Amino acid sequence: MQVLIKKLTRHLVMALAFFLSADRRVALERWLRGREEYRKLRLSDCVVVSFGKSGRTWLRVMMSGYFQAKHGLSKRNLIGFDNLNRKHADIPRVFFTHDNYLRDYTKNRSNKSDFYGKKVVLMVRDPRDTAVSQYFQWQHRMRPGKKSLNKYPEHGADITVQDFVQDRDAGLTKVIDFMNGWADEMANLEDILVVRYEDLRADPGAWLGNIISFLGGEPSAQDIASAVEFASIDNMRKMEQERVFWLSGSRMVPGDKSNPDSYKVRRAKVGGYRDYFTDAQAAELDAIVATELSPVFGYGKPASKDGASAA
Repeated sequence: MQVLIKKLTRHLVMALAFFLSADRRVALERWLRGREEYRKLRLSDCVVVSFGKSGRTWLRVMMSGYFQAKHGLSKRNLIGFDNLNRKHADIPRVFFTHDNYLRDYTKNRSNKSDFYGKKVVLMVRDPRDTAVSQYFQWQHRMRPGKKSLNKYPEHGADITVQDFVQDRDAGLTKVIDFMNGWADEMANLEDILVVRYEDLRADPGAWLGNIISFLGGEPSAQDIASAVEFASIDNMRKMEQERVFWLSGSRMVPGDKSNPDSYKVRRAKVGGYRDYFTDAQAAELDAIVATELSPVFGYGKPASKDGASAA
């Protein structure tokens, strides 16, 4: 209910600001969203940060499955900030963010000082896969307002996945800039756990255990195994089709049930970006990552054609 009230309040403010120019309306909405993010950040016990389409929803479902199993909660509960904390005080308040509005409110654009002193789980994914997955998010799931709010190609634009990935404001370069911004600040973050999507995919149980322990929990093997099974790709697709998490909005609802590319859970393939490019085009993307992305994340080598990570 609190989330709904805040969304309605934001929409009301934006409706009253109809007389502003398009640029000023965008700036106002980003400021309002940043203010709400700042509120959650201050109250949170932990922050999970990622660029969009880096596997965060999968991690959320796994974490939800873990807390459901441990505390006997309904399987319709998808963790979102303090909703599970209100059901059981031992469950931490986890703030999930893509870190794209907070600075519009705090004005801390050159560093990550907003996150200093917080437990931070930084989830990253091969930026080539992220950029391709973001294209399908933009094409089939992203609302028109969100596109203009975040400088993505306009709604209905006739562009290919190659065009999108090469767009500096939307594609590979944008993902790399995000990751480099966090790499530059790691030394200033006292309590940070970096989780690579590829490592989580290779051994979800071990990494979920690491994350729960990082949050201060003492996970049992049984609860971890239950959570991993709950968040399996097949079960997540089934839950998306059945709208199990409908109370969480459109986060786990397909844009079009007949179109596999419109599902939140699409392919979950490591190195899948190569399927959308010629060898020469993929080599260009590989060179960009090798020269521009911080080596701290280990993505300097191209993914192999069979989907295995070469990092």
